[in-house]
Amino acid sequence: MNDKNLISIETQSEYSATSGEKETRIFLKMYVEAVHSGLIADMGAERWQTLCVIAAFMNKDGECFPTQFSIAKRLNVKRETANRRIKALCEYRWQGRQLVVKVQARDHEKQTWDNVRYTIKPISGLTIFDDDKEPSDAEPNTD
Repeated sequence: MNDKNLISIETQSEYSATSGEKETRIFLKMYVEAVHSGLIADMGAERWQTLCVIAAFMNKDGECFPTQFSIAKRLNVKRETANRRIKALCEYRWQGRQLVVKVQARDHEKQTWDNVRYTIKPISGLTIFDDDKEPSDAEPNTD
């Protein structure tokens, strides 16, 4: 397992002294090692672009709740194309491990589907956030 970061997600909180408002921003960083390790070439441009768009909707736990229409709009593609790209990204494995997990639960009382939740997983060489807190449903670190 490579101990170098390939991609990291980090948060930054800012406090405005003038307005008194606090804002938290989430960043997706790609390290040069992601290129040298072969991750970017292996996953391809469409999956990389789709990962970046989904990550733009991420909360502090690594969970993302964008609609297919929101993803399609930001990718500048049709919803059907976005759906195909999302499926390809969720099926993609880096070193045998999934990068993004898609979950859609059904509310049996209301007979409706809940919003789709995408979780970006902290896999080998792919780290989520720079602090010590891992997302609540993260895979355990076995290093």
